[in-house]
Amino acid sequence: QVELVESGGGSVQAGGSLRLSCTASGPTYNWAWIGWFRQVPWKEREGVAMINRIVDVVRYADSVKGRFTISQSDAKNTIFLQMNEMRPEDAGVYYCAAAAPARTGPVLSSDKYNYWGRGTLVTVSS
Repeated sequence: QVELVESGGGSVQAGGSLRLSCTASGPTYNWAWIGWFRQVPWKEREGVAMINRIVDVVRYADSVKGRFTISQSDAKNTIFLQMNEMRPEDAGVYYCAAAAPARTGPVLSSDKYNYWGRGTLVTVSS
């Protein structure tokens, strides 16, 4: 079992920055891909940025490339999402999610992930 706890949400003006953190507890072999989804009520949950804990490969949604950076701690049990040049459309509840190694599917698809945090709210004012 993996428990994910997010922190770092808040309010920011457009053009500003925020940094999210997600700490995972549980045996590290229980997950490979881990990262961030975001959701607003009128849209489906969107994969934002993912990192493979083992090989340190990253994937980003096109909408955040060049602005967001995902990274992990040396212990590989905490991930970070540095969000720069934020836009109003970046607002939403950001969920940390992790996928067991055997889970298949596209990296940015929520179907792949079987562990979820409770979410942290990000608001961006224009």
